[in-house]
Amino acid sequence: MTAPRKPIALALSGGGIRAMVFHLGVMRHLAERGHLESVEKISTVSGGSLLVGLLLQQNEMRWPTSEQFLSNSLPALRESLCARSLQWGAARQLLNPLNWRFFLSRANLLALALRHEWNVREALSELPETPEWSINGTTAESGKRFRFKRRDIGDYTLGYAQADRFPLASALAVSAAFPGGFGPLTLDARRFEWRKRPWDAPPDAAQTVQAVFPRLHLYDGGVYDNMGIEPFFDAGKQRPKQEGFHIICSDAGALLAPGFEKGPLNVFRLTRVADVMSDQSRSLRVRTFSHFLQQSPSAGAYLCINTAVSSSESCPSAQFAASFPTTLRRLRSEEFDRLASHGAAVAERGLGEFELV
Repeated sequence: MTAPRKPIALALSGGGIRAMVFHLGVMRHLAERGHLESVEKISTVSGGSLLVGLLLQQNEMRWPTSEQFLSNSLPALRESLCARSLQWGAARQLLNPLNWRFFLSRANLLALALRHEWNVREALSELPETPEWSINGTTAESGKRFRFKRRDIGDYTLGYAQADRFPLASALAVSAAFPGGFGPLTLDARRFEWRKRPWDAPPDAAQTVQAVFPRLHLYDGGVYDNMGIEPFFDAGKQRPKQEGFHIICSDAGALLAPGFEKGPLNVFRLTRVADVMSDQSRSLRVRTFSHFLQQSPSAGAYLCINTAVSSSESCPSAQFAASFPTTLRRLRSEEFDRLASHGAAVAERGLGEFELV
């Protein structure tokens, strides 16, 4: 008798269009091995969130089987991402004077583009029960991970609120609202009933609490954890938060470029400091997860976009993918194919050493 497959918890990082297509390549490899059916949990940030949202919308809000992904979803998303630009779609919303009020809160413009140009009109309650999906943002007020799920939204310091009719397009836009690019989405916290429970208490111990802040400003989930791995892995305890899953982290985050060329009067000098801090935060998460995998090699995999997949000293595939800019622009077909092929090759290299059973 064949042993039942171990379920997969899939974390998809941020990184704009680069991440979206790299993750598609990773998923292509999983589908070719017939493993998309084993994905029971997903955690996404920014580009990873946009990808899963468009994937579900394209498949009538159902998670695709491996066969459906290869025959329908992948070709359809390739066509869409090579024909339209998410970032110009957001900019086009300003052609309507009623949307000028969102000029300084451009996540709203991305949400409008997703709704009107990409037809993402569903609410959170219309997400499939399986896989369980956590769409991750960052609460500016608390500095914590704000997550959107099928049944509720919130973070552990503020509490959680039922938001069945919250627009999926807005949740995706929050997850991709990187500072300087789109800016935060403002949420009127007074519209919701918040419930909170003591740390480690059972769910039925939650009690109604007042909104700590009248308004919440929600940023890109990558500000807090660009890998999207926190829902699955406890870095402090060096162990999964729930046993029995293969944790696969697909990381297409931008690498810290070497060098420092900003002059003393350059106003963007501080951005380098922010980039260094972000890189070190990411590095700590990578080290703790990698150390866990060294102790338990069959427990999952870390798939990094910078992984060399050829025997040459400098892998052209990895160099192209890792240096691709973090934008949401339209891709050329050859760019899509190179990014997706690299993602599939990294997945084959990273997952080829063990069977996901």
